[in-house]
Amino acid sequence: MDPKSQKVKLNDGHFIPVLGFGTYAPPEAAKREALEITKFAIEVGFRHIDCAHVYQNEEQVGQAIRSKIADGTVKREDIFYTSKLWLTSLRPELVQPALEKSLKTLQLDYVDLYIIHIPVALKPGEELFPKDENGKLIFDSVDLCLTWEALEKCKDAGLAKSIGVSNFNHKQLEKILNKPGLKYKPVCNQVECHPYLNQSKLLDFCKSHDIILVAFGALGSQRVKEWVNLNHPVLLEDPVLSAIAQKHKQTPALVALRYQIQRGVVVLTKSFNKKRVKENMQVFDFELTPEDMKAIDGLNRNRRYYEFLPGVGHPEYPFSEEY
Repeated sequence: MDPKSQKVKLNDGHFIPVLGFGTYAPPEAAKREALEITKFAIEVGFRHIDCAHVYQNEEQVGQAIRSKIADGTVKREDIFYTSKLWLTSLRPELVQPALEKSLKTLQLDYVDLYIIHIPVALKPGEELFPKDENGKLIFDSVDLCLTWEALEKCKDAGLAKSIGVSNFNHKQLEKILNKPGLKYKPVCNQVECHPYLNQSKLLDFCKSHDIILVAFGALGSQRVKEWVNLNHPVLLEDPVLSAIAQKHKQTPALVALRYQIQRGVVVLTKSFNKKRVKENMQVFDFELTPEDMKAIDGLNRNRRYYEFLPGVGHPEYPFSEEY
């Protein structure tokens, strides 16, 4: 099967490719390598590109997409591009200007998906991580339902084809779903999800509301010390994953990605290594058995690598809830 045609339908009628290319990298690599690696990802078949304002490389990623359109590799409508609303722009009046700024940086007319990055509002301004004199994040207080209404307006204005959320727990999703006068449901909730944190309760909740779960950190994590608890074991060294990988003559990484696709989860893969980027496309070349799936389900230990600890203490900090 042609991997480029593997898509799932969102609740607003648009389609999202089940395998996405994540463009986050530590700042020193983000800009330098994003242009080349994103072009390469499109060349080997990726059609779903996931980026964000906070990654500070939208200019390079936009350039990569436009160069692949210019050379005839793809048309704009072949590419599914996601951007994310950063925490300093969660006030409703700041939402559309933030998206317009991303579009200007990307030099694109629209994004396919615009999502709230994390439900923790921070003080508006130029600083991505506004801090007080003690180095603590300066929180802002925003009604997420009003933020959502501003996203709905972006969709109506044609700036984003679809709108969704990221890092929301089920209660925060419920708040939006139950909002009086809701015009559009979130199409997705992008969360950390891998065999050690399989999010089965959140996945069931999302499925019951026709919301797609999008998995980031699907291979454990990139071990970036600012974001990640480095004391946790390395997922890809797990003996169960390794045994299943050997059986299928695949890598543990491909098994972890395939696991998500077979559960109906859209999965993002991040690598700035060309060999691995190309290899990730092989996720469509094999299938896990029900026994494999059950064995991987059994690895769950509710272990989060990306805890966003600076956000603890904010009333909307999402990870205090069970799911």
